[in-house]
Amino acid sequence: QVQLVESGGGLVQTGGSLRLSCAASGSIFSINFMGWYRQAPGKQRELVAVINRGGMTNYGDFVKGRFTLSRNNAKNTVFLQMNSLKPEDAAVYYCNVVAADGMYYWGKGTLVTVSS
Repeated sequence: QVQLVESGGGLVQTGGSLRLSCAASGSIFSINFMGWYRQAPGKQRELVAVINRGGMTNYGDFVKGRFTLSRNNAKNTVFLQMNSLKPEDAAVYYCNVVAADGMYYWGKGTLVTVSS
């Protein structure tokens, strides 16, 4: 069984910053991709950022240089630094892990609220 523990969500003012963390543990031998998706009320879940084991990243178009994704392979942990937050960034952010065997795992989500 694999557990993803997310932390770092909360309330921030427009222009502020938050850092999300996600740690994977349990019966997971090797992780290929780690990343974050988000889902706002009434909208589809969308990719925020993903990073492979070698450190290559891919960001959603809306990020535009505001967010930085990094990972610690030894600790199976991924970090999302979010700067210059906007009200439209408010959503539930979900950690996602893709294991080497192709299995997908999701966290329970952490709420990000941005006040205008």
